[in-house]
Amino acid sequence: MLPRVLVCGEIEYVQDELEEMFRGIAEIVHLVSKSRSHFLSSFGPNGPYEGTVALYRRNTSSAVIGKFDAPLIHALADTSKVRWIAQSSSGYDEINVQACKERGMLVSNTPRANEDATATTTLYLMISCLRRFSMAERSLRSGTWKTPCDAAQTHDVTGRTLGIFGLGGIGVRFAHLAHAFPMRIIYFSRRKAESVPDWCEYVSSLEELCKQADVLSLHVPLNQSTAGIIGEKEIRTLRRGSVLLNTSRGRIVDQEAMIRALEDGHLSSVGLDVYPNEPHVDLRLLTFPQCTLLPHIGGVSAESSRAKELQALGNLKAFVLGGVGEDIVPELKTGIGNSTML
Repeated sequence: MLPRVLVCGEIEYVQDELEEMFRGIAEIVHLVSKSRSHFLSSFGPNGPYEGTVALYRRNTSSAVIGKFDAPLIHALADTSKVRWIAQSSSGYDEINVQACKERGMLVSNTPRANEDATATTTLYLMISCLRRFSMAERSLRSGTWKTPCDAAQTHDVTGRTLGIFGLGGIGVRFAHLAHAFPMRIIYFSRRKAESVPDWCEYVSSLEELCKQADVLSLHVPLNQSTAGIIGEKEIRTLRRGSVLLNTSRGRIVDQEAMIRALEDGHLSSVGLDVYPNEPHVDLRLLTFPQCTLLPHIGGVSAESSRAKELQALGNLKAFVLGGVGEDIVPELKTGIGNSTML
């Protein structure tokens, strides 16, 4: 009997490749459960997921079986042979990786797959916030032409300082796009990056990054050390009139501190693609017409979605064939390989 790979969430772009990739090496089974309890009880003898050794996961599966929190991970370890979870996205905050570590499960994600999509979204947010293009478009659509638009409140991108917090793949790609204007590019990460252009300047702390930036863009994963890391102190360290961009995760920013800064004008605008309690958006954010708000679509395009599916499935195939796949998340790389940067 071939080992089984369970698909939790639809494969939309690479259905033909899916069959070819696993032909002769694993049987693909699809999620049929309508509840968490059914899911966890289905790995035993004669269950629909019997013999499953690895999972493909999309966040959409949370609607049926919930997030992969600690109780689910421990129950999965107790009732199944699953030892690999391939997340089909770069973000993996819906998986409790500490519980996975305790129970001997590895988790992979899909870095690189949506770098261009997310970086270009961030570029759009920056331009829109500085020039207030989102507000101008809404004015035109409402029939007021450019009545609410004040040229004195708009600013060119050229010559400004962009601060990037977390110079991973997305941060590097965004840096290249922004440098073309040109902008001065500075960054802070857990460590100084190797093999980056000379014009990409490392600063020694998050505080120093905030002190120098006209625009602060966030590109770090959400974990215990980054939750709320952009708080009152960091926001107030930014220059008055600065712009804050977030295409990473909503809970990286203290939303209350951000809204206070918008109310008193310390932040001139924010460009957001992510929020702390998605899909719910704090209604106060809608009262700031100068802000540009997107519904977490930054990393989504036909090309990036296809790339994510292929990368996640490739990780699964490598695991089935050799016992260890690629793209293991940093928290679980101890003893396997070198950790990646923020």
